[in-house]
Amino acid sequence: MARNKHPEETVHLILDVAFRLFMEKGYEHTSVQDIIDQLGGLSKGAIYHHFKSKDDILMAVTDRMTAESNKMLAAIRDRQDLNGREKLRAIFKESISRSVQNDIFTVAPNFHNNPKLLFSLLHDTIDEVAPNYIAPIIRQGIKDGSIETEYPEQLAELILLAANVWMNPMIFDSTVEESSRKFMVFARMLQGFGLDIVGEEILGRLQELASIYQKNRQSP
Repeated sequence: MARNKHPEETVHLILDVAFRLFMEKGYEHTSVQDIIDQLGGLSKGAIYHHFKSKDDILMAVTDRMTAESNKMLAAIRDRQDLNGREKLRAIFKESISRSVQNDIFTVAPNFHNNPKLLFSLLHDTIDEVAPNYIAPIIRQGIKDGSIETEYPEQLAELILLAANVWMNPMIFDSTVEESSRKFMVFARMLQGFGLDIVGEEILGRLQELASIYQKNRQSP
């Protein structure tokens, strides 16, 4: 039976196969056995040595898919030619426009049945993205006068929770119409903070992603 001498190569192989199957069949319709069957002779033990469950595999796939997102956030955060508000606008536009989002919404599971994945998303939002990327931008905006708030850390969390959780159709199984209505409320909330940073282009893209997710959920 074929075995990989290098554990990291085995992990990459498992994730490559899992990602392809998730894209082809959908996460809910892909079993661990399906992944094993495509591993070129690697045993079930090869998977369970590195991953405890299919959920763990999905989390690793998603981490790999979104690794570039953090690089993008850092690059915009560190730009010297934009003020704080312009950086937030750039982040929203770039984040939702990236083609990898299509992949994420295609392979995404139903979070209702995956509390571990939901907790991971919340943890990453509050403990990683908000303090390391969004809050520093808001603090810069306070200094350069483009953002007005006395609570930069809390505003960063609120923006991300609304964008990544409340508006996320993968969590609430929102229809395209429901997602659009949430977006309108989100846009007005930001305007209330003086942040007119999202518009029709982002709304259209959100509708597209919600449609991709709903299509995947309805696939046999």
